[in-house]
Amino acid sequence: MDRIVGFGQSAGQRDRASHGRRQASLYRFVHPVSTLVTRAFPPPSRAAGAAPIVLTATMGATDQRRFDALRQAHYPPQRNHIAAHITLFHHLPPSALDELDRLARSIAADTPPPLAEVSDIYSLGGGTAFRIESGELLSIRARIAGHFHGLLGAQDRGTPRLHITIQNKVPSAEARALVAELGRDFRPRPLEITGLAAWHYRGGPWEPAFARKFRGARR
Repeated sequence: MDRIVGFGQSAGQRDRASHGRRQASLYRFVHPVSTLVTRAFPPPSRAAGAAPIVLTATMGATDQRRFDALRQAHYPPQRNHIAAHITLFHHLPPSALDELDRLARSIAADTPPPLAEVSDIYSLGGGTAFRIESGELLSIRARIAGHFHGLLGAQDRGTPRLHITIQNKVPSAEARALVAELGRDFRPRPLEITGLAAWHYRGGPWEPAFARKFRGARR
């Protein structure tokens, strides 16, 4: 599920924008995923009305900026409502939010940041993505999937192909051209994975629910 704050706003617009920031209800590029991770472990945020929960893996700040820039450069602006991300689960029921947060805290507390690699660029047909290889991240996902096995929809039951989408909803020829362009200088490289984040999905910008940072020591 792939979906910036301007200047020159009217007073009413500024008031509404200010209110939105106070409520921390909208996810914007000026508020990257990594800034949601805190040490205080705040309770999960409850958005008004039931909405499916998306669970993602968060990236280090340098990687987040890099993929955000690629997404802003190549994603159709009218559809680009969220930052670059790695989706682990597309649709968890909103009633599972507290249970998911408890599980994420437990995993994050004793799990080191998983090793990961950006291994390839490939076409989505109407878009472009970077393939992510990480057996350790898939193991973390499998632990969560096992816990919620009776609540998973068809899209979340199998093992996913981890990826970061930087372009979507474009003609296939445009996607193939971007794959060829980026592929000329591409070399596999490490990717920093820092934690887990949950979001309320309402079809537009995602609303943050919680974020937990991996804190385990690697032995």
